[in-house]
Amino acid sequence: MSKANETTKLSEQFPPISKEKWMEKIAADLKGADYNKKLVWHTQEGFDVEPFYREEDLKELAYLDCNPGEFPFVRGNKIQDNDWLIRQDIDATDVKKANTEALKVLNKGVEALGFKFGEEQKVTQKDFEILLQDICLEAIEVNFIVPHDALNIAGLFLDYATKNKKKPEELRASINFDPVGHFALYGRFCDDEQKLFDETKSLIEKTNQAPAIKPITVHSNYFKNAGVTIVEELGIALAMGSEYLARLTDAGLNATDVNANLKFHFGVGTNYFMEIAKFRAARYMWAQIANKYGIDKPNCKMHIHAQTSTWSMSVYDPYVNTLRTTTEAMSATLGGVESLTVDPFNFYEKATVQSERIARNQQIILKEESYFKKIVDPAGGSYYIETLTHKLIQEAWKVFVKIENEGGFVTSYRIGDFQKRLSDTVIKRAGQIALRKEKFLGTNEFPNFDETKENMPAELFEAKDYTADNAETQGLVIYRGPQEFERMRYRTDTWAKNHKRPKVFMLTYGNLAMRLARSQFSQNFFAMGGFETIDNHGFESVEEGVKAAIDKEADIVVLCSSDDEYPNIAPEAVKLLDGKAAVVVAGYPKDSIEHLKEAGVKHFIHIKSNVLETLEHFQKQLGLL
Repeated sequence: MSKANETTKLSEQFPPISKEKWMEKIAADLKGADYNKKLVWHTQEGFDVEPFYREEDLKELAYLDCNPGEFPFVRGNKIQDNDWLIRQDIDATDVKKANTEALKVLNKGVEALGFKFGEEQKVTQKDFEILLQDICLEAIEVNFIVPHDALNIAGLFLDYATKNKKKPEELRASINFDPVGHFALYGRFCDDEQKLFDETKSLIEKTNQAPAIKPITVHSNYFKNAGVTIVEELGIALAMGSEYLARLTDAGLNATDVNANLKFHFGVGTNYFMEIAKFRAARYMWAQIANKYGIDKPNCKMHIHAQTSTWSMSVYDPYVNTLRTTTEAMSATLGGVESLTVDPFNFYEKATVQSERIARNQQIILKEESYFKKIVDPAGGSYYIETLTHKLIQEAWKVFVKIENEGGFVTSYRIGDFQKRLSDTVIKRAGQIALRKEKFLGTNEFPNFDETKENMPAELFEAKDYTADNAETQGLVIYRGPQEFERMRYRTDTWAKNHKRPKVFMLTYGNLAMRLARSQFSQNFFAMGGFETIDNHGFESVEEGVKAAIDKEADIVVLCSSDDEYPNIAPEAVKLLDGKAAVVVAGYPKDSIEHLKEAGVKHFIHIKSNVLETLEHFQKQLGLL
């Protein structure tokens, strides 16, 4: 064969490189810096993530040879494509208005409806006739979100379907009946415990004629919105689902039937790759649990509906919520969920036509323009995501086993140690947010300087404890990650309605690069608290800068310069200001810190500062607190 006809693979032109060689190169590039501190991600999930992975890292993973649609379903339940249902929830307290809205959104890309009934609403057969009029039930999925009376709702829906000659096998629906989730949220069952599980059994028996109706919903999203880690969320979801399998098989139901009637409702957060891995890990672990209950492998599927998390939503700079929910939607769909709700960006008020349209279109664009529906499990085989999946399985399994060893979900939750563990997580995360190790764009990172809020309900900035008055154990406290920063900032906005907004003056001097960098850092720092910041191009002398600050009636003066220059300029600034404004040094000059403190400098802001604590200190000093 002539050389002209020979073909060589491009990869064969490069010699194989071992992991050790890569590590040597990394060590050289780090120039003595600590590898673990610089490049290893120490996750809040309790395991470390390396900066790179290779094929050999996947050797211990036994499930890599399975295909999509095959046990243990780590690669998803789907075989042909990755399509999912675009779901939108609708207020159904007025059934006529709900029907009108449903027909409207079904023509705008929605494929699954969630009808939310009121707390005191008594739903009748006539209500169903109005609610579902002209809706083609064979073409969509309907979901009933009811605070009570689930058995009646199931009966009314089936009666409506029969009356309108709908085939039971063509009905796709769910009911959000979840006594275990209610117990977790409120710290008590809404009725007698045994009676509720009898009702659960009756619901499954009532809907057995319609195999695609899932009357039981496992709400692990409650915990997502309470700030737990992904590992905890997974372990809790498995334990809640296992509680139903155990209780209902003890009551005489077949485990296969129970599993077929369960839908898991997960929240999805902004930790992009970790969330993709979460859904893969969830299906894998649930398949193992279901199989242990005697369910045949093809029937061990976990059916997942996902919803974007309120935990990551912000009131300030709310359009950033659209970015957050887009990445969350990407994680959920790439992770293989069966349906998805994207909440409107303006979660803190009644959704508008625009915000609902944006929420729908986020999914439509992912599905129809980005082709996310085309490829099943695109993450499959990725060294990184397969490793994350494996690590989540290992850690979440520990959480699940611990709950099971404590007697199962309800028993463990009733004892109360469970809630203490979750509280520890929440406290730890709050500390990470205050230090900006966990970031929320527009809130504790790069705030919108010009944005103000007014006439907002106070409860929007407070955590909500759902524990019932007659609870037998602590319920869940639902809050948002950005909430404490927003409460602090809203305090400033409220104060500024009747008082002067606190002014922070950047006294920029000396080294050009350092003063610009530190001025930018300091403006972002104080703008997080709603303070007015005044930037400057630079002063020829400290005296000139102090005079300008006094002329501007500054409450706080931030010295922005280099570490080498602070020992000279800071004492002079303190002396010239003479208590007319608080003096802050941008940075933490280690070599001169004691000298500066002796000269009267009390405040230093830098990347390791507890931002929330620092800003609240200044609010207190200025009379806002």
